[in-house]
Amino acid sequence: MASSRLKYMSLGVLVFQTTSLVLTMRYSRTLQSDGPRYLASSAVVVAELLKILTCVMLVFKEHSYSMRALNSILRQEIAHKPMETLKLAIPSGIYTLQNNLLYVALSNLDAATYQVTYQLKILTTALFSVSMLGRRLGIYQWLSLLILMTGVAFVQWPSESASAAEEEALSAGSQFVGVMAVLVACCSSGFAGVYFEKILKESKQSVWVRNIQLGMFGLVFGLFGMLLYDGDRVRESGMFQGYNTLTWTVVALQALGGLVIAAVIKYADNILKGFATSLSIILSTLISYFWLQDFEPTGVFFLGAVLVIVATFLYGYEAKPAPNPSRA
Repeated sequence: MASSRLKYMSLGVLVFQTTSLVLTMRYSRTLQSDGPRYLASSAVVVAELLKILTCVMLVFKEHSYSMRALNSILRQEIAHKPMETLKLAIPSGIYTLQNNLLYVALSNLDAATYQVTYQLKILTTALFSVSMLGRRLGIYQWLSLLILMTGVAFVQWPSESASAAEEEALSAGSQFVGVMAVLVACCSSGFAGVYFEKILKESKQSVWVRNIQLGMFGLVFGLFGMLLYDGDRVRESGMFQGYNTLTWTVVALQALGGLVIAAVIKYADNILKGFATSLSIILSTLISYFWLQDFEPTGVFFLGAVLVIVATFLYGYEAKPAPNPSRA
């Protein structure tokens, strides 16, 4: 009974986190304000720092809140194993790029289109799993990937019912930039996720220690990217320019999202995880239409969204029961 309660509780939190992150990030990037808009590169850096602190606290808790044990673990697993730590530089750099791309995507796409298109990460993860881990996919999984690609293609199908004003508000150029950002993010997510899984399987380190290592590199890459692209604005107004309650909410949701996914992997199965993803797509679509009012649904879009949801369920149908580690 307790296990079942934890399963559905973790799924409920996942639906809330996924939906609220997309909607708040989209709202924060389109909200008109008097002052300067917050820097996406800065938000990525702060999220990485928050992830590191959270994972350190989790390791601290695992070792009975012993500061001596915490220092010993961090020294042995990070400082004394530089080559093992360096292995995390590749996925960390890719994750940092991915996190920045998600801000670009949601600055140019409505939440509903983003949510559906981003499910292509299932395809990229599956292909990298086959090529890098030698994993075999069943017939239902290959069929689900075909349905997934068809559904996303329908979602991106140009709408003839859109008025000239709507087309001008969301130009073809910005739509293209948003879609390309999502596609690159899907590819990076698939590769980095499988690479990280491969590293986890080859070592006995705690997943939280691995995430501290990831976060360390992510913090360095994020700071470098922030200074490279927004250095002048940071020197002029500081890295926390434009921050408000909504910005901190976005940062917290992004930082803690991986921890929620880890809980789902531990307590739930792939089918219920697919159910959570489907609920998140539906909620994002409804809220994007009724609240943000930046999305005009069409019959083709709904057909594509249904196909993506079906593909998500179908892919989990034959999935192996073994856990699929994900970055926290």
